[in-house]
Amino acid sequence: MEDVIVRYVSRFILPFVQLYGLYVVLHGHLSPGGGFSGGAVIGASMILYALSFNLAAGSKKLSHDVSSILESSGALIFAGMGLISILLGANFLANRAAGFPLGTPGNLFSSGSIAIITFGVGIKVASTMITLFYSLIEEEDHSHDHH
Repeated sequence: MEDVIVRYVSRFILPFVQLYGLYVVLHGHLSPGGGFSGGAVIGASMILYALSFNLAAGSKKLSHDVSSILESSGALIFAGMGLISILLGANFLANRAAGFPLGTPGNLFSSGSIAIITFGVGIKVASTMITLFYSLIEEEDHSHDHH
């Protein structure tokens, strides 16, 4: 698809979409949003980039290997915070019970482990969406080759 308007508009709005996705991830413990919805916005922005410019340019920006590493690190952040809670003598993913300082309402970086867990989920969701997108596209390309 060679569409100048789509390219121009997506080049203009992509930074704002990605910034909004990051905002949703980082403010998920204070307001509606969080790792899943913010990760979905960021993943969708990368898919928009790939569709409007071309798949090769998109995969150069975020290769399959990098998205696999991000996927794993997102899951590791989530599980790691859960294990830290267990090591501190509380339940998996416990926050106050594990002794994390809860901080003050409205302060962005003061929710104990929740902000870190949400960030891990955001990374995982965004990279999973991108990985699925590229897997489906590559599968479609290979199915056309055989016919």
